[in-house]
Amino acid sequence: MKKALINLFIFVFVTTIHAQENILSDKAEISVLTIGPGSSLNDSFGHSAFRIKDVVKGTDLIFNYGVYDFDAPYFILKFAQGKLNYLIGGNYYEDFYQDYISQNRTIQEQVLNLSQSEKQELYDYLINNYKPENRRYLYDFFYDNCATKIKDVTNIALNNTIQFNKPKGFKQQTFRELIHSNLNRNSWGCFGIDLALGSVIDKKATPEEHMFLPKYIYTFFENAAIKNTDSHLIKKSNVLYKKIETPKKNHFLTSPLFVFTIIGLLILFITYKDFKQHKQSVWLDVTLFSLTGIIGVIILLLWFATNHHGTHQNYNLLWACVLNIFVIGQLFRKKISMWFIKYLKFLIILLCLLTLHWIIGVQIFAIGLIPFLIALFIRYVFLIRFYNAQS
Repeated sequence: MKKALINLFIFVFVTTIHAQENILSDKAEISVLTIGPGSSLNDSFGHSAFRIKDVVKGTDLIFNYGVYDFDAPYFILKFAQGKLNYLIGGNYYEDFYQDYISQNRTIQEQVLNLSQSEKQELYDYLINNYKPENRRYLYDFFYDNCATKIKDVTNIALNNTIQFNKPKGFKQQTFRELIHSNLNRNSWGCFGIDLALGSVIDKKATPEEHMFLPKYIYTFFENAAIKNTDSHLIKKSNVLYKKIETPKKNHFLTSPLFVFTIIGLLILFITYKDFKQHKQSVWLDVTLFSLTGIIGVIILLLWFATNHHGTHQNYNLLWACVLNIFVIGQLFRKKISMWFIKYLKFLIILLCLLTLHWIIGVQIFAIGLIPFLIALFIRYVFLIRFYNAQS
């Protein structure tokens, strides 16, 4: 009995000490850090994090929701399927700061205007969220990422009393326009995004939905107020590190627009030669039909076989027609079936529909595709004339 009481006393003592370690002093500050874009594609949209600073206790910690769960089984497959869990991560502030300085990325700080109880509630939430059993969350680029988590967790601490006001000069944009604002339109990263993501991201984002990007967390937090009070959400703002501007390299000669212009010109040159010589370069048509068909299959898989919301309703299928794979056999025949000519006319109609979708804004496509699509259109027209002449 005596031994049990001693063990109980030790347990209560250790638990009390541990709990006291997580009690913030009245000098503590909680702030939101906004990290500017980096050089790689996955860093192009910036980053967000919480900073917990308590000078009395010597605490200076970072919590952020942008950590990959590399221990997850079938990591690559789950990432492709949109079923990958991300983690909340923790760092010492100095390590975090030095890491982003080494990457030459701007670091901005916004100190939250919280009461002592609100600070403690937010800190307790983060501590609890950091436990192994709570760390994971299903990542979604637009609706549940490192930036939206900042908004959601802050709202929890303030019992959903944050009033987000539109910043001065705010212009409502589509999700795709918001992505483009952080990327070079003529880059391979932007090309891949425009190819993989469908028309669902060409709808206007609500003002609050803009906050899937860290820079809008900063601007909306800067203008936010606490409902039923005269208080602003942000007490003060600081620039902890300002990016040193460096000359930008010109990558036009390796850009999608240049590469596809060369490919388009090559297709047009071969088509012109075929027209003059009254022949068909079958190898070219087999390549084009195979390539467009395979890309179409990948787009369909992204649409129907993954949990990525942004890949739905992708009208790139209007040029990357899956059916092209199944008609390749016609290209090897000495005398093609009459339905194949009608099929080629169908492909031309699809390209016209794509142009219409682009003009009226149903979906915005990669600008690098323009020369390739023009060449594809002309090649289809040539094939129709060539096969009609043979009939």
